Amino acid sequence: MIQSAIHTLPVEWQAWIQENLARGCTPDSMAMVMVRDGKFDPALAEAAIREAGGVQRVTKPRPDIDTSSNTIQTPDRMVHVLLSLAAPRIVLLGNVLSDEECDQLCDYVSGKLSRSTVVTDDGAQVQAHAGRTSRGAMLMRGETDLIARVDARLAALAKWPVENGEGLQVQWYDIGNEYRAHFDWFDPTQAGPRKHMEHGGQRVGTFVLYLNDVPQGGGTGFPGLGLEVQPRKGNAVFFANTDMFGTPDRNTLHSGMPVVSGVKVIANKWLRERPY
Repeated sequence: MIQSAIHTLPVEWQAWIQENLARGCTPDSMAMVMVRDGKFDPALAEAAIREAGGVQRVTKPRPDIDTSSNTIQTPDRMVHVLLSLAAPRIVLLGNVLSDEECDQLCDYVSGKLSRSTVVTDDGAQVQAHAGRTSRGAMLMRGETDLIARVDARLAALAKWPVENGEGLQVQWYDIGNEYRAHFDWFDPTQAGPRKHMEHGGQRVGTFVLYLNDVPQGGGTGFPGLGLEVQPRKGNAVFFANTDMFGTPDRNTLHSGMPVVSGVKVIANKWLRERPY
């Protein structure tokens, strides 16, 4: 006889699930706690919660890129599909930006750079962190004609509204600079990230745009997948930060690898579930 998922858990965790369902906690937030604190497999945690509450999982809209063809015609540019991974959803794209657009973005931010920061767990402040040693500049959506054009192009690629995107964040990495392994999604079990989700909701998708060629190092690494995307001028990597049910995807753990020679300049574009 096959044992149900919930009955494979210790009795204290079975009781915890029942108590938190009764309190009105969401299945997604509960599964996050079980994975983080109980070290349970995500699929087991989700199945146990569904069984306990009779929850039927419903798919949620999320940004995605149509990789049924090897090229994608946006309103103003032909983009090439170079790599496609289904789960987690990762797509490597070529020819997203022209050399001139890359150079113009680099020139535009050159006088705006300051030490990159991270948000504290309580959400009270942003601060420098040893795990993120680049310099950066936050840009407003549509701040210039070029930025507006890039915003629209990325929205078309991901089939996601322009108004659901954060402004571009340009990051400048010198030799030795890196951004250690992290997630782009907000952890809904923590007060600080929940505060950031009040405006625009979850970060459901990420674009990393490569604005220059890097002689050595500086790749975007996905340590859990054994995958490293090398920075090439004009290319971009897209990944969905949540699965099809809207649950943060832990397989999207990624890092900006240390630059060994030269510099690396990228632009991040985060897509929210609601207008931002």
